[in-house]
Amino acid sequence: MKVTVDEAKCCGAGQCVLLAPDVFDQREEDGIVRLRDAEPPSGRHPAVREAASMCPAAAITLTGTG
Repeated sequence: MKVTVDEAKCCGAGQCVLLAPDVFDQREEDGIVRLRDAEPPSGRHPAVREAASMCPAAAITLTGTG
């Protein structure tokens, strides 16, 4: 799985960080998403998929999810 984020779309809701904190983080100054792990291990895939589906701005894209 390859994870990409579109910072321009991000509204700073933080759902991704709550669901997958090893993969996503937020910038201190404005809460915009920061990607911590663009290719997370398979054990984190379910949480990353949920984070992407819960993102209110659709700022998370997953490719190669098999």
